[in-house]
Amino acid sequence: MSHLKIIIALVGFIFLPCLTIGQELTYSAYDKFDYRNGDYAVVGMVDGKLFNYRSTEEDYMLDVYNDSMRKIATVLLDFFPKKIYQIRFIAYPDKIIILYQALESNKVVQYAALLDHQGLLKGKPIELGHVKTGIFGATKTYFSSVISENKKIFAIYSTNDNDREVVLDTKWLNDSLTIIKRSKASLKVDDKIESGELNIANDGTIFMAGYKPVGSQNYAETYAILKLSMGATKFDLYNLPLNEKFAASGYMKIDNLNNTVYFGGFYSDHKNGSFDGVIYSCFDIASKTFTNTKFIPFDQSLINNAGARHINHAFDNYEVKQLIIKKDGGFVLVAEIHFVNTRSNYTPSLGYYSFYSPPTTTMVREYHYNDIMALSYNKNGEKEWNSFIPKEQYSQEDGGVFSSYALLNAGGSLAFLYNDYNRNHSRIQLATLDADGKTDIRPFNIEGNDNPDWIPKAARQIGSRVLVIPCLNKKQICFAKVVF
Repeated sequence: MSHLKIIIALVGFIFLPCLTIGQELTYSAYDKFDYRNGDYAVVGMVDGKLFNYRSTEEDYMLDVYNDSMRKIATVLLDFFPKKIYQIRFIAYPDKIIILYQALESNKVVQYAALLDHQGLLKGKPIELGHVKTGIFGATKTYFSSVISENKKIFAIYSTNDNDREVVLDTKWLNDSLTIIKRSKASLKVDDKIESGELNIANDGTIFMAGYKPVGSQNYAETYAILKLSMGATKFDLYNLPLNEKFAASGYMKIDNLNNTVYFGGFYSDHKNGSFDGVIYSCFDIASKTFTNTKFIPFDQSLINNAGARHINHAFDNYEVKQLIIKKDGGFVLVAEIHFVNTRSNYTPSLGYYSFYSPPTTTMVREYHYNDIMALSYNKNGEKEWNSFIPKEQYSQEDGGVFSSYALLNAGGSLAFLYNDYNRNHSRIQLATLDADGKTDIRPFNIEGNDNPDWIPKAARQIGSRVLVIPCLNKKQICFAKVVF
């Protein structure tokens, strides 16, 4: 379902003093890198050192940095098979878990490996499953992973939706890579059902979205939380009452402390209509009921602010990216305009970043990432404020790699870093949002290091006020550390 997505939450919006504008920026040195056949990731802090991942045509490696972003070691991941399909890192204070899929002959194999605090392999990687590919090779996501908040338990799973049935094949592992449970669970219904992404509680319980898509927009006519206890083979299903409305761009997040699952997103009064308001609900795990469910219509002032360019479709193409829960039971919803077009003619080399993805076909995909919207509501569902960060990002055939934003949650303030670019130039913009909704937007000074091209959407927050962002400069890569 194109508009119904489960996304990562940032919980604990505590009202602290506003984030100051002064920042400290430090770059690492450049390494050779080709965007077209390489990969990269910010792994995180381990044993007081920063680990980053990069790959070339020949090697896979972890680069290790000190606090000054000076490289102090490079660890070759020479146990990797030749062709890696997907990779994910889980960083701990004293170790790293790598989840990776490999292309081996005509199959995709899911592996897990445990590294020590120096990035060295401990024991042999373990195989967690494999699946044969079709004649066209690997064409989709075959295995997925979900990690508990305390990172003590994670699950490797695959889903299969068959119109009226959802099948979930799962292995639960602890942080020592011991398989502690496995199961194959299914749910059959009388009508169509599709599954969404998963959340996993600290006790290993899985909560998965299940919904019935309808209409040309694939909104959800029904929405349910599917609960699966660790090792169980049957789901428990709990329907969210939509009151004849249609849900879209949904979010689900577990609050382990309060034994609650939060849900938020947009709704429409019509299955093919524009968004009409915000949904907010809490599922109490102990009582197995949805509580404090709110359908909050957009007010006219908000519509006017959001629809400066398209007043009749002010919220079309917005996707919820974060739902930040406040201590008083209220919440801040953060959403961004995002859509993709495909057309049969194009302007070659259009855009500042076209070096990285030059057009190679007459069918071109166009990626749009535009305005950011933040809405604050109190626990009674009453809007406190709204803020908009205007931006317009357009690119072709690159997956929007330089678009969208990086978000730092500093408690009572939010900081957004994003590229402001057109055909001829690019610059980083910094937008800060305080607890009262006041927004400050200004250019972010990134002088030095030959002004590399930032990839904000691949940023990772590694401290309470620290972001690390991958950066490219033609056929080189470096990483920027920003301390707010």
